[in-house]
This record gives sequence, structure tokens and C-alpha cells, in this order.
Amino acid sequence: MFELDNKIALITGASRGIGRGIAETLAQAGTHVVCVSRNLEAVQSVANALKDQGLNASAAACNIVESESVAVLVQNIVKEFGQIDILVNNAGVTRDTLLMRMSESDWDTVLNTNLKGAFNTIKAVSRPMLKQRRGRIINISSVVGLTGNAGQANYSASKAGLIGLTKATARELASRGITVNCIAPGYIDTDMTAGLKAEVKTELIKQIPLGKIGNTNDIATMVQFLASDAAGYITGQTYAVDGGLTMS
Repeated sequence: MFELDNKIALITGASRGIGRGIAETLAQAGTHVVCVSRNLEAVQSVANALKDQGLNASAAACNIVESESVAVLVQNIVKEFGQIDILVNNAGVTRDTLLMRMSESDWDTVLNTNLKGAFNTIKAVSRPMLKQRRGRIINISSVVGLTGNAGQANYSASKAGLIGLTKATARELASRGITVNCIAPGYIDTDMTAGLKAEVKTELIKQIPLGKIGNTNDIATMVQFLASDAAGYITGQTYAVDGGLTMS
């Protein structure tokens, strides 16, 4: 279901958590995944693990905040594989604190990585995708981009901005067969949530109608669907994958 044979995918923030889960799922669906992170050693280990399973993967280090570095990355991918079919903007950081205590650097770091980084990658892949007259761009936002969250003004703003960026670029690129969609994960079992105290997790679960924290596969399978031909008539949309947390 939702096969992606012979597709080339660029996945940012692929060294762990949701990004790693997305890389594994897309590779299993037949995609060659280019796993990207600032830390080459970490992301190379992900690519190596996939190759050990007989899957197609490679790794590249890139600071997505630097537009020139992103442009070179995309040029290298197109030069090596002749195409780029899927972009997954997953890279993100947090610098949580109350607004009155938040430094300008905390604000800039989060907005630059989470929002500007996505702008850089979308801009870079747009040219080859426009020439191909096809492409799938999938941005990983967050439920806090929909609801806001105390202590995360910077993160919430970056993820809300990503939803707006999705809608604007979807309108710009639609005429060339390129879809742009967004996923807003809820509470997912990753390194970020692993450090939460048991009582905190219990309170979180009480807020989730399905009564459990999600896993990376819940996000990865939605990415696979949106990247497939089955989602060819879907663009500019944001899907909350959150166990019902934000239902209205």
C-alpha cells in the first residue's frame, strides 16, 4: 500500500525520533532516502542501519539555516540521482521558557531552525520539482502550532508559521503538480517525551481521547500516504495526528 518505488526523498532531522521513523518507513516503501542532520556521524548510522536491511539510503550533513549549504545539498542530490521527489521538513529544536524570560537568541534559534530552515529547503527543491512537474513536500509542524503552549512561544510561533508556509507554497506550486502538506503531531514517544516524569505522562494521557501517547510510526505512515500517488489531489492541508487531542 502506498508504494514509493524508485523515489528520492530528502528528510531533514533524520538522525533520531520522528525523522528516523520517517526515513525507515519511506525506505521500506521503496524510496532512496537521503538522511540529513547537522551531525554526520549520527545520521550516517541511520543510513547504515537501513542499508544493512537491504534498503536504499545515504546520509549528508547540512545546517539547514544556511541557504547556500541547502542549495549545494539539493544540487548534489539531483546530480547523483537525477531527481528529487519528496522533501520532508522534520528538523526542529526547542528552547522552552516563559516569554518574559526568553532571550532573543532562544527566539532566533528556534525560528531559524524550524521555520527558516524549511523555507530554505522548500526554495531549493522547488526548482528541480518544477522542472519535473511533480513533487511532494511534507512539513512536520506540531499541535502547539494549532493551540499554542505556555513556555513555548518561540516553538509555537515557528510551528504555526510552518502551517502558513505550507498553505502559501501549496498555492504557488500546485499548477506544476507539486503538493505541499503539513502534519501536526501530538504527543509522540521520542527522546523528548522519554524524559517526562511518570505523573506528567499520566496527566498528558488524560487529555488524549484515545488514551495513549503516539509513536513515530503514526507520523511516518501519514508521511508515506501524503508522499504517494494516492494523495495526489490533496494539497495545502494540515493533519493533526494526535489521538484526538485537538479535536474541536
